[in-house]
Amino acid sequence: MTPSRSEFLTIRGLRTHVRHWGREGAPKIFMVHGWMDVAASFQFVVDCLQGDWHVIAPDWRGFGLSERTQSDTYWFPDYVADLDYLLDHFSPGEAVNLLGHSMGGNVVSLYAGVRPQRVRRLINLEGFGLQSATPDQAPRRYAKWLDELRDPPTLRTYPTRQAVAARLQKTNPRLSDARADFLSQHWAAENAAGEWEILGDPAHKKPSPLLYHVEEVLACWKQITAPVLWVEAADTNMWQWMGPKPEARVEIDRRLGHLANVSARMMDDAGHMLHHDQPEALAQMLEQFLAES
Repeated sequence: MTPSRSEFLTIRGLRTHVRHWGREGAPKIFMVHGWMDVAASFQFVVDCLQGDWHVIAPDWRGFGLSERTQSDTYWFPDYVADLDYLLDHFSPGEAVNLLGHSMGGNVVSLYAGVRPQRVRRLINLEGFGLQSATPDQAPRRYAKWLDELRDPPTLRTYPTRQAVAARLQKTNPRLSDARADFLSQHWAAENAAGEWEILGDPAHKKPSPLLYHVEEVLACWKQITAPVLWVEAADTNMWQWMGPKPEARVEIDRRLGHLANVSARMMDDAGHMLHHDQPEALAQMLEQFLAES
């Protein structure tokens, strides 16, 4: 297993954990994780990389070992701003190789349109976005947000780390015992009562009062100048967020049409956590894409 090292930075007032793999001075790949995940989630892909790379992966605010905001709502634009500060710290003035999974895929794609000069190559792993919203949904959305502010969410605890690993395998049956055991060490931590708590702020579970304006997102995607590798999993469960599969497939293809230079790939025998399910295939795909002139 490729060893990693931890670093803590202050990004926009929050103590932020950043995980590094590989040699300082090697070509960089920035990898950002999805919702309710952590930077260590990329360990298996890093282990399969053949080249000389310096992989840099933060825990997003309120996840993993990064500080929580102590606020009642997490705002999506904050991830984009945090990424901007992170890249300025590690690669000032450079165009970077940028990979994001799920929520992280949405963040990096938005960023690449807002700061096109900062991205050399973009890899989006299952960062589809959400169902398009309509203005008439706004009153109910705001009401739901207000109601849930009065009822703080919680995350369940687990009696042992082995129980955490079993929970990960329940969500992803493809996850081997060894990989589930590794992830459980980074996905949760033992508290003073001897229970294992998920390393994620429960406030992440609260809904945002803001609607998802897909045309605004696509306006940003149209400004992306970097080549894009778009990777989907053949057995994805993203339809629960995107809506019924036939209609969602049409919408996803429409969104892809806003990317000027995209290579779309399908990962066989993989679910949404494709970087866990097929790290060897993903690493090969990633390095081939980064090597293209």
